[in-house]
Amino acid sequence: MDITGTIIEVLLPKTGEGKNGKWKKQEVILETDEQYPKKICFSFWGEKAENPLFRNGTAVKISFDLESREFNGRWYTDAKGWRVEPSGGAAPQPSDEESVYYDQTNSPEGSDDLPF
Repeated sequence: MDITGTIIEVLLPKTGEGKNGKWKKQEVILETDEQYPKKICFSFWGEKAENPLFRNGTAVKISFDLESREFNGRWYTDAKGWRVEPSGGAAPQPSDEESVYYDQTNSPEGSDDLPF
């Protein structure tokens, strides 16, 4: 499955060591670009956990699988990402400085057309 949206939060990476060796997990929160936006937490494991696109404000397309498991009579669902690509619908990032330019070529200095 694929979904597009904007990364709104990159959680702290988690690492550990299991019976199969060391592991790394990175979770990111994506907000969808819909009329009623949804926030979804995606998990990326191993090499996929290190991606330069994991920055707040980045518009991305995430390919993922859903997986559910039962524990003590309750069901838990994970959205496991396996590919991240830049999305073409990225909104321009606001700049720290706003530049305003006025075109003064069409207004000669001696001209006063105001009626008052």
